[in-house]
Amino acid sequence: MSEFRCNITEESPRMLHFKQPAGTSRGIYLTRRVWYVRITDGVREGVGECAPLPELSCDDRPDYEQMLRKACRDVELNQRIDTEALRDWPSILFGLETAMRQFEVGSPKLWDTPFSRGDKGIPINGLIWMGDYATMLHRIEEKMKAGFRCIKLKIGAIDFEDELKLIRFIRQHFSASEVELRGDANGAFAPEDALNRLERLAEADLHSVEQPVRAGQWEVMGRLCRETPLPIALDEELIGVNDPAEKKRLLDTILPQYIILKPSLHGGMAGGDEWISLAEERHIGWWITSALESNIGLNAIAQWCATKNNPLPQGLGTGQLFTDNVPMPLEIRRDCLWFGTQ
Repeated sequence: MSEFRCNITEESPRMLHFKQPAGTSRGIYLTRRVWYVRITDGVREGVGECAPLPELSCDDRPDYEQMLRKACRDVELNQRIDTEALRDWPSILFGLETAMRQFEVGSPKLWDTPFSRGDKGIPINGLIWMGDYATMLHRIEEKMKAGFRCIKLKIGAIDFEDELKLIRFIRQHFSASEVELRGDANGAFAPEDALNRLERLAEADLHSVEQPVRAGQWEVMGRLCRETPLPIALDEELIGVNDPAEKKRLLDTILPQYIILKPSLHGGMAGGDEWISLAEERHIGWWITSALESNIGLNAIAQWCATKNNPLPQGLGTGQLFTDNVPMPLEIRRDCLWFGTQ
């Protein structure tokens, strides 16, 4: 294999524009800034996406581009990725992992799976963004009509009673065996209110609730996971926990029912593999989701996800959010993400 070059593409950073405002617990996103890295020997090429989330990623730092350029130089000098050196820069590691894998295999089909061959889709959840009651109700009706059998609701932005009404509306039309409901609180519940709210949500047969209280309160979260009437999934809690010993301590302290893995946030694909191994040793469930990447990042996450054979619906429906996305043969049909178009 001839030596390769590694650099940031000329169009980086690139600003992507959401088709509609994306409401989160940290405000509303209208645009998304991403960097693309390229590995090439002049014949073959691999491209990866580096996209830290503002005010959320552990590597959202003022010196991000400076570190990205250094990481590219190091990869080019050593002709390999130093995964250990990039533990605290998960979105950089993920982008370089993607570029390297595509360069090595010569295709965006990063692994040979039924998904990459276009034979099988990956079941995904339909995501309902935060908004006012009427907007969220309309979005729920759209997802139900589209045939989604798993719906994830961002909760914690409007009145809790109104959120319960939305959940009851779904349950009036579909039982838990027909439509799985996941709630994502993004840490919005106060510790003193969290258990009561979980009990009320459990009455509507939710599958799980992500991050009911804000991250960093391990003892509080551990107590909730022991007492909760419905499963709890950790998301933001994993951000910045990059050392293997600290990962073990977090899981042993909290013992959640599930963890949710986002390569851009949780250590790239290498870090995700590490989290999965530790979770399975402790009989903790998991699933994989994207974090508002463009199609370059989404494809890499989906290709990696397809190697895991996890039967749960994954969170891979965010690739069609942008008006100016990067072309990639990804398509949502009913409630599955497919690679290749018919």
